[in-house]
Amino acid sequence: MTSPSTSNLSPKLLLLSLLLGSFVVASVGNLYQDFDITWGDGRAKILNNGQLLTLSLDKASGSGFQSNNEYLFGKIDMQLKLVPGNSAGTVTAYYLSSQGPTHDEIDFEFLGNLSGDPYILHTNVFSQGKGNREQQFYLWFDPTADFHTYSVLWNPQRIIFSVDGTPIREFKNSESIGVPYPKNQPMRIYSSLWNADDWATRGGLVKTDWSQAPFTASYRNFNANACVWSSGSSSCSSTSPSSTSTNGGWYSQELDSTSQERMTWVQKNYMIYNYCTDTKRFPQGLPPECSATTMS
Repeated sequence: MTSPSTSNLSPKLLLLSLLLGSFVVASVGNLYQDFDITWGDGRAKILNNGQLLTLSLDKASGSGFQSNNEYLFGKIDMQLKLVPGNSAGTVTAYYLSSQGPTHDEIDFEFLGNLSGDPYILHTNVFSQGKGNREQQFYLWFDPTADFHTYSVLWNPQRIIFSVDGTPIREFKNSESIGVPYPKNQPMRIYSSLWNADDWATRGGLVKTDWSQAPFTASYRNFNANACVWSSGSSSCSSTSPSSTSTNGGWYSQELDSTSQERMTWVQKNYMIYNYCTDTKRFPQGLPPECSATTMS
């Protein structure tokens, strides 16, 4: 992905760049400050002086949290370590969402599986209440053995899903052909660990083995270079808030040729479902954003 460099800026220009970048709120570190545990009756915990968050699921209940801030565009990273062993029937959801019947949403969902079988990473984008834009992937590593970084870059032109810095999916702004795009509704970050054994694993054929409970997923190293929405206004200026800042230029960022090649590699080798090729599901024709010029 392309990003501007500040290495050849004079000290005065660098200071100006830092000041311009200050409109974008960069949040790193303390999970106590960034998140609020919203349900689970003690099953969700923030540990290690705010450096680690865990969600647990047992037969009685799952658990979840949400961000204290709402965001309207940003680059958001979180490291997750998923439920190990036999995680069949469980879903770890990590997503951005607004509220209401015409909500916007950007989804990562991790569908558990039997020991030794791969997790399925399920992605989706909702705009103005309409989803049905699923793409699903296997991962090229064991997501339960260690922490890995799952990222959303969301700007007015595109949404990019990445895993450990490798882009796996791009959803472009296709308003020019009548496809709504998430750009007006601020969204919070939500995450939950819950039982979905009616559908999560092999379409509901494999049920949750409660003898393995409690199931636990772990989170750390949250980072948001983002426009925070508060009291009806954004922390970012009305013009490109970070194109000249040290925040990586995410507001106008796009995939460069190397990133395009890496995404193509992932989609060729690890994508297991793409709504844009499901002609049985859309017998009247594929959604308009699925044309080659607008959809990756």
